[in-house]
Amino acid sequence: MNCLRESAIVAYAETKIMEKSDRDVWELDAEVLDALLERSGFEKAEIDGLVMAGFGLTAAGESFWAQVTADQLGLELDYCDQVHIGGCSATGSVARAAAAIDAGLCTTVLLLFADTGVAENNRGDRSFRREWADPYGVFGPPDAFGLLTRRYEHQYGLDYEMLGKLAVTQRAHAMLNDNACEKLRKPITIDDYLNSRMIADPIRLLDCVMRCDAASGLLMTSRRRAREKGIDKFVTPIGYGERTNFLGGENFVDVTRSGHEVCGKRALAQAGIALRDVASFHPYDDFIIAIMLQLEAFGFCGPGQGVQFIREMNFAFDGDLPLNTGGGQISAGQAACCSHNLTEAVRQLMGEGGARQVRNTANALVSGIGWINYSRNWGTSSALVLAPNA
Repeated sequence: MNCLRESAIVAYAETKIMEKSDRDVWELDAEVLDALLERSGFEKAEIDGLVMAGFGLTAAGESFWAQVTADQLGLELDYCDQVHIGGCSATGSVARAAAAIDAGLCTTVLLLFADTGVAENNRGDRSFRREWADPYGVFGPPDAFGLLTRRYEHQYGLDYEMLGKLAVTQRAHAMLNDNACEKLRKPITIDDYLNSRMIADPIRLLDCVMRCDAASGLLMTSRRRAREKGIDKFVTPIGYGERTNFLGGENFVDVTRSGHEVCGKRALAQAGIALRDVASFHPYDDFIIAIMLQLEAFGFCGPGQGVQFIREMNFAFDGDLPLNTGGGQISAGQAACCSHNLTEAVRQLMGEGGARQVRNTANALVSGIGWINYSRNWGTSSALVLAPNA
């Protein structure tokens, strides 16, 4: 039995994405909680579960972040959890909340994604990267994605204008998103992309996310409880897959592959849909090349065929395969524990996309990438399929 289908996302909320927050992270949490309660009609006392994404820089130094946040918000809980799988934490939170509801551990769950890491960064890493990459000058994701991009180009060739097409499409969507970071709400062209300064050759400035501050959240309960509350518009998770340490036991791996090959098939099979049925795609996008790699890994096209697929497809909100219709992280800002692509998918399925509303709201596919490990595949890959009132 697919326990996901018995759960319902009854409300979503998000703050404006900011270059640097002028408020404390718990103030943003409270703003999101108030909006969720107002939108759903639930009372705060009805919330008995809290699932938070552990992928936050503000919370990095606090071992009891979920409990402390519950205290700050005045929540009394039967179930309290944090999800620590990097950029997969938002999608992973939906699956874990659904499982908790199905198991009877709680009835109504607040999924909270908040971070003010630009204003308050408490991060400290202990990993392979610190021991084997940083000392040799490979400093973080831009360098790692630079090497990854070069490897892909060596294997298959690469037309950077097609990566520019993705960047331009997402920026056009951000222009239609009032919650996107204002610094990024400026139109760009493919020439702008190609001429943007090099960060880690061949990674350009317009390939990269900009870290920002913001919060977002979802309210989940059972479908039965939603109907008892008179809620007839909600979104249901219908398929989920997750893979950590893909090919981790092999000494030499093809870094152009990812665990989405596995988790994508699982999520779609669980959802009972084929890839050709995907109505909109909301891939994790910390770098533009990551979008193309996911198009290949999910099977929209074969390995090495990403450039041609991008050339042939229209990814605009009203196109063949709407892609990151809120602007994605790269053009809206990387914030709120990388949850905004998930929130955008829920918004679209509720028919509340405004000027960027997609035509086909049958479903949405959302992905996550959790950590990039030098010379290895992505640490965790996730895939979540959502549908309205499924």
